[in-house]
Amino acid sequence: MQRKIASLMLPAAAAVLAACAMPYAAHAAGANAGTAAARNEAITRRHFAALVAGSEPRLAELTMFFTMMPKGGDLHHHYSGALYAEQYLEWVDQQHYCVNRASYRIETNQATVAAEQAKPAAERACLTGQQVMGDNTLLAQVLQHWSDKDFYNHSGNQSPPDRQFFDTFAYFGPVSSTNARDGLQRLKQRAIQENLSYIETIFELAPFTHNDDFDRDALAHGVTDAALEAYSAQLEHEQGYQQWITSYLDNLKTGSAGIDDEQFTMRYQPFVLRFLSPSQVFASMVASFKLAAMSPQIVGVNIVGQESVHVSMRDYAMHMQMFRFLKAKYPAVKLALHAGELALGMVPPEGLTFHIQDAVEVAGASRIGHGMDIAHETNPLAIMKTMHDKGIAVEVNLSSNDFILGIKGAAHPVTLYRKYGVPFVLATDDAGVSRNNLSGEYVLYAARYRPDYAEVKKLSYDSLRYAFLAPADKQRLLKALDGRFARFEAAIAAAEPKRK
Repeated sequence: MQRKIASLMLPAAAAVLAACAMPYAAHAAGANAGTAAARNEAITRRHFAALVAGSEPRLAELTMFFTMMPKGGDLHHHYSGALYAEQYLEWVDQQHYCVNRASYRIETNQATVAAEQAKPAAERACLTGQQVMGDNTLLAQVLQHWSDKDFYNHSGNQSPPDRQFFDTFAYFGPVSSTNARDGLQRLKQRAIQENLSYIETIFELAPFTHNDDFDRDALAHGVTDAALEAYSAQLEHEQGYQQWITSYLDNLKTGSAGIDDEQFTMRYQPFVLRFLSPSQVFASMVASFKLAAMSPQIVGVNIVGQESVHVSMRDYAMHMQMFRFLKAKYPAVKLALHAGELALGMVPPEGLTFHIQDAVEVAGASRIGHGMDIAHETNPLAIMKTMHDKGIAVEVNLSSNDFILGIKGAAHPVTLYRKYGVPFVLATDDAGVSRNNLSGEYVLYAARYRPDYAEVKKLSYDSLRYAFLAPADKQRLLKALDGRFARFEAAIAAAEPKRK
């Protein structure tokens, strides 16, 4: 009888012991996983330190490292400038346009295009995109006009770098707002290829209209809240303008269909052109804020255009007042403003003293694009303290800052932002024009400033932390980034030669 009771008790005792052991086993497995993750991160840290050590950073290895490394987001990204010229040549044919072989400009008049195509091939002054692609010499010339390609490695007649950069948009402009679905899909696939999970793109110009009376008063006397209120009310009754807002939203919905998935997310900013007339700029701002309030896909508003040209400089303070007025009406709408994209000598010295400050303190910007003139602003330490305290991040674009402004290395104000604790992120600006990608921007940063691995990893996370994403989307992407970094570090550790 006792033997029978003992035999009945043995399975029960085993079950109890097994149950007691399960939490320990789970804890041990978790501890082992944690230990492995910490080991992989330590190996990756040592590996990266070796890549940036010495007098010459190991650029090829850095390129591979950053191509593999997960990059959270690209927060300063112009849709039209991100697409490479080769894609625009495809769209030339899809729109039945042609490219003038002498001026390199796109001809859109259908009668002219048809007449050119009726000529023998050798006599055509205007070629299809495919014909351009098939002529190596002409293709090289088109790329030199439609991007920054070859600017520094040939001796042809060229514009100054800033004009070269900004003039490219006029060449491909006739097709840049066509085929949005194709363009966004291409950008998505390119992002996934370099392990980038989020793009916040400055998508297309916001709708606008024109008012001579408003322009006259604004230029003579400045703008008041009463004048802005009156013009805002008038815009509500302009049918063509309101229809354009509706069409903009429809185009975004159609073009972005199927973009978001578990691998990749994209959000959008309409933009304002700062060198238009005051009435056009304000109407475009109103449309931008309305669009952001209407669609969860539109997460912010921006102002773009060369900051050093006459109208941009003349009207800068006025534009910030306009943003202040609309920000009060739409407090939930975020602003990521291009500000301080200037260098000493581009404009009179007083023009360098207030752009970032006004963007932060008057307009209420949540992020600053470029922020290059901070050292020349009237009170740079106070501005940077405000940006630090409020978490106003700077979007740093190393390639375009170098090309347009001639500022790089120790002269770049990212050194100031690092020193004074201003948050910043790395971004591409116009990858198609600059012929670069985000991995390349990380390579430049690592080679020039020799950060440690913790800093570059933080830059990746910060590019999501400072994104204008909805909280749930931000948490989803940050959690996914944890897993992607774990896999990346495991791959680096597995490939690292074993220490004896």
